[in-house]
Amino acid sequence: MSDQTDDAQKTEEPTPKKISDARERGNVARSMEVNTWLMLLAGTMIIAFVAPGLMQDIRVISLVFIERPHEYRSEFRNLSGLLRHTVSAIGVALILPAIFLIVAALATGLVQNGLVFSPKAMEPKLEKLSPIAGAKRLFSMRQIVEFVKGLLKIAIVGTIAIILLTPEFRRIDTVPTIELSEMLDILHMLVIRLLIYVLGVLAVITFVDLIFQRAQHRKKLRMTKQEVKDEIKQSEGDPHVKGRLRQIRLDRARQRMMQAVPEADVVVTNPTHYAVALRYRQEETEAPVLIAKGADLIAQKIREVAKEHDIPIVENRPLALALFESVEVDQEVPTEHYRAVAEIISYIWRLKGRAGGNRSAA
Repeated sequence: MSDQTDDAQKTEEPTPKKISDARERGNVARSMEVNTWLMLLAGTMIIAFVAPGLMQDIRVISLVFIERPHEYRSEFRNLSGLLRHTVSAIGVALILPAIFLIVAALATGLVQNGLVFSPKAMEPKLEKLSPIAGAKRLFSMRQIVEFVKGLLKIAIVGTIAIILLTPEFRRIDTVPTIELSEMLDILHMLVIRLLIYVLGVLAVITFVDLIFQRAQHRKKLRMTKQEVKDEIKQSEGDPHVKGRLRQIRLDRARQRMMQAVPEADVVVTNPTHYAVALRYRQEETEAPVLIAKGADLIAQKIREVAKEHDIPIVENRPLALALFESVEVDQEVPTEHYRAVAEIISYIWRLKGRAGGNRSAA
């Protein structure tokens, strides 16, 4: 019951990370029909192109036992040497068919999922040795489906064979008049035709089964909404932690900004909502620099620090708002505000009697 509940809650499509983790464990979509089809294709190619030459080679190898049996002594040493020679000759003749089958076996995995290297799948696990788990796998719905597909394939192959061979039954009375070599050629062509028809039908079954297996695989990898959230937290970090770190950075930046307020030449206010602190050093910058800004409580704090250090506070609502919105901390005042800022700073310098106070900040 709990498994059904968990499956019902898994409504989200698997994330790329979930798919990648499953691939590392060797958990990928596999269709046995692809294996069957490729192996059958390799067998068809062997029968069509390799078998005639292979049979000729085996005929030549075996013919010596019929034509010249008297040349071989019956001693164990001679017979063992003859056996080794015969087996090695047949083995060499079978190399090409073996290559076809090996390539087909390797291609079954590459065609479906590409190169999959999953050392985790080779790790020993006790559950793999459990007879109960083995029985569950043996009588699982997947095995039942595979059994039904096997019966279906047998029925299809049998039907194709009957349809293909039925016309040939009409020629059965001519069999005694056909030479053995010709009969072998006829059987060879019938087998090839039968395999080609079977390959065509199984190609459709394989394509449908591959789509089905991939859909089932993605369904098994589905995630609950909580699993998706947990994965996002693991990959991107906990939002609460990130928010806390962001707040710490803001607090430190604000603290550094407040420490720079005593160096300001003037603080321009809104008067209560906004406050910006400006500093101008002729030898350092071409224009005044905004070294601190804030709204509401921060603006109040800037004004308090300015009063503590006897920094002039000038009320200019439009200028304070414009500088607050358009200029970042440690940036120079833009050209469109040069005149207004220059007038304020010149005024402050004149009040303080500073040298160079009659020089425009612009």
